[in-house]
Amino acid sequence: MSQKVNIAAQQKFGDAVNSGELDLLDDLVAEDAVDNAPAPGQGPGPAGYKAFYGKMIAAFPDLHIEVERLVANDTDVAFAYTLTGTHQGPLMSHSASGKTMSVRGVQISRFENGKLVERWGSSDEQGMLEQLGVTSR
Repeated sequence: MSQKVNIAAQQKFGDAVNSGELDLLDDLVAEDAVDNAPAPGQGPGPAGYKAFYGKMIAAFPDLHIEVERLVANDTDVAFAYTLTGTHQGPLMSHSASGKTMSVRGVQISRFENGKLVERWGSSDEQGMLEQLGVTSR
């Protein structure tokens, strides 16, 4: 698949999360996709991503992913992003704080036939929890 197709698939993934239309992930993630850095309790494939982002959107109804820098080749898309939101619902074992968060992260996604098949990533989870006032360094 071409670089263009992979970038378009990655952008559709971000659009699905930003809009809350998580069923769109069924067409963007392979059933046997491997996540090398899954969220705690995240299952495999599109269902795992839908469950994770469903919980995130419940906790942060205004959740937004903004891509800051993106590079790609014929199989991979790598990007740096900022994740923002207002904590209005339960997150892990923490009640809503009403506080906003803004954290950065990076991700590399490998695609086959226009679908995500493998992912590596890291985000500032500690920074998010500190901004919400639920933990400290």
